[in-house]
Amino acid sequence: MVKSINFVVLGKQDIASEFGKKGTETDLTLYDRKESDIIKTWVAPSGFPDKIQPLFQAINLAEYVIFHVDKLDKFTGEQIIALDSLKKDKGILSHTFEVDESKLDAMIKGTVVEKYVKVDQEKIKEEMDKLEPISTDGISEMVIDHCFDVKGVGTVILGKVTTGKVKQYDNLKLYPAGIDVLIKSIQMHDDPVEESLCPARVGLAVKGAKPDEVGRGDVICEEGAVVIKTEIEIDFQKSPFYKSEIAENQGCLVNIGLQIKAAKFTSISPLKLTFEKPIVCKSGQIAIILKPESPTIRILGSGQIK
Repeated sequence: MVKSINFVVLGKQDIASEFGKKGTETDLTLYDRKESDIIKTWVAPSGFPDKIQPLFQAINLAEYVIFHVDKLDKFTGEQIIALDSLKKDKGILSHTFEVDESKLDAMIKGTVVEKYVKVDQEKIKEEMDKLEPISTDGISEMVIDHCFDVKGVGTVILGKVTTGKVKQYDNLKLYPAGIDVLIKSIQMHDDPVEESLCPARVGLAVKGAKPDEVGRGDVICEEGAVVIKTEIEIDFQKSPFYKSEIAENQGCLVNIGLQIKAAKFTSISPLKLTFEKPIVCKSGQIAIILKPESPTIRILGSGQIK
């Protein structure tokens, strides 16, 4: 069985081109390489820092972080806060010669980034090669990051198997729409496979869903494996760097997994959010509240879904 490892590349994102071959390129850019029986994928949030959304989506696609810091500014701060909010504690940290190491150490103090293995740039690859695949058993579940129509094939969905395995001819559900989908075929690293094991990056040819019915962050899984909601309560922690006040009926964006959905605060204590459109979620999952229009930090805070 082919194994998989997924990395997110932050800071100076162009180092990803040294690791793998460029594939899909939107506001997320993917690179991959097959080494013996392991497929390694690197995702860079190429739409960041112009937009905050791709940062969280890219981090959510990875088991490991490669953070190559090339400047100490508010965007580096946002990346540190994002990693800490999502509790991404497995990673490699390096920096360019221009970066003051003592200032970087001060920025990461008390965050998950402090736990990363610190190396010089030329040792990143060597350190990466020591990392082992992390697989999660369980029911078949996959999160979607891209979807398009391929002539002669039909709907093709790209994403990551988040638990269990996905097999050819599986009958699964697309959520939040609740549409039945049949997995016609599966590809990994452009090779056809009969099944793919978490945390594989896959391309699925599916029957039952059209591309305009599929969105980033949607989930394909066994029936009833996820919950569809339009309101959630979270154990909210406001970011100490976000200085504005929050109030009932104020609007925001919420990131859950790869979903970015518009919501408003219906209660502040406890913190409740009501969404314009249904979301896919699970209890314990981390919800990040974003204010893309904020002139300073764009991360308002976060919390686990109750």
